[in-house]
Amino acid sequence: MSETKYGKYIIKEPLENIRGFPSVHACGHEECFIGLPGFPADFQLIYVTEPHTMADSSHWHDVDEILFILGGNPANFFEFDAEIELYLGKEKEKHIIENTSLVYVPKGLPHGPIVIKRVNKPFLWGHILFAPKYTSVGHQVPLHTHRIRFSQEEIQRLRGR
Repeated sequence: MSETKYGKYIIKEPLENIRGFPSVHACGHEECFIGLPGFPADFQLIYVTEPHTMADSSHWHDVDEILFILGGNPANFFEFDAEIELYLGKEKEKHIIENTSLVYVPKGLPHGPIVIKRVNKPFLWGHILFAPKYTSVGHQVPLHTHRIRFSQEEIQRLRGR
């Protein structure tokens, strides 16, 4: 807890390991590792380095969501060399993402599976759900089962110390 009046608004190192990938994550509910009472959204950013299935089935949320898929070079987000299959709607309309993109997922819109088919260059995958806590319907595996906090040793190694 901060000893200054506004220091409580600075979230230092909201980091976790999700499926072996480094992740920045903050949300406003108790199930979140970085649960911050009053935090108005669920925000996550993952550094993706290899193919995997992000979501194994179609699911939907009771709040709006924005997915962001960004090239991994912060100096040039156009550097994107990966392929992602994203399915939208009840009919599972297939979309192939091969460049930096934002995806607006309105409340209640089924989306998934989400399959990262190819990663020639690491990229950033993230989401913002516009509520501190939300309901996700349809997932086969609960989302929080793949998350662990980094140990102090891992944090020091990642810092290069």
